[in-house]
Amino acid sequence: MVFKDYYKILELKTNRVSSDQIKNAYRLAVKKNHPDLNIQDKLAEEKIKDINEAYRVLSDMTSKRKYDKIWNRHNSQIKQDQYKEENRKTNSAFGEFFNMFFGNIENVEEKPIEKKKDKNPIQGENIETTIDVDLEEVFYGLDKKISLRTIDGKMKVFTIAIPAGLRNGEKIRLIGQGKEGIDGGKNGDLFIKVNIKDNNKFKLKGNDLYTYLYLTPWEAALGTKTMVYSIDEGTEISIPEGIGSGETIKIQGKGYKDGKGSRGDLIVEVNIKVPKSLSVEEKKLFKKLSTISSFNPRKT
Repeated sequence: MVFKDYYKILELKTNRVSSDQIKNAYRLAVKKNHPDLNIQDKLAEEKIKDINEAYRVLSDMTSKRKYDKIWNRHNSQIKQDQYKEENRKTNSAFGEFFNMFFGNIENVEEKPIEKKKDKNPIQGENIETTIDVDLEEVFYGLDKKISLRTIDGKMKVFTIAIPAGLRNGEKIRLIGQGKEGIDGGKNGDLFIKVNIKDNNKFKLKGNDLYTYLYLTPWEAALGTKTMVYSIDEGTEISIPEGIGSGETIKIQGKGYKDGKGSRGDLIVEVNIKVPKSLSVEEKKLFKKLSTISSFNPRKT
């Protein structure tokens, strides 16, 4: 999953900004990148999608706090990588001093360390594991604690930040949390594969969400208006007359996040429920209907 820097997209230099600053940055970014003003730019529409996505996340304080954790971790990793590359090129004394704080040098002595010709650093093996996450949890994103048994048999607790809208089967990488390296080699990494579990309300297929809508026989026969709920909000839809069990209604853009600022569809399957117990008046009406109606489903 490609990391998106929402602050960079809105041309903000820091995450320490107020709601008004985010709103102003959003308005300027939309005005600057609007497709009508950038006809020659084929990526203008994609830029607007990213801008809208960035504003949705950063304008909500709860989602902003969650995103900031990921943003800080990402920027910290970039800085580490930049310093590592600089140290590799310059091989300076300062580079060794900096690496000591980031765990790349295990033993620092006053005298230069002589490399042993008969031993080569061997990087530790990567480790992969799988965790299950509820569909509605991963839709909004969450911090999840997991316990794993290390090579020496001890249990270790990891807190991982699962970003909102993570795709089913995607992996989260924890650098240096795999098996230890040999002869000064780097540790391997820990890869955590996320398995998104369906619940009793929704099933996930690709970017689409599937759910059920339960109707009474008279609602199905006469048609009606009703609310259908996705994970985050409800939508009022019209049910046509004569709809049957098993038929589906598609609500565009109300499915799962696609990782590009858009969403899949919500597919609603109709299920007609017959009452198990009837009042005296209801029985009379059903009996009357059975005598006056010519409808026979076994002949259609």
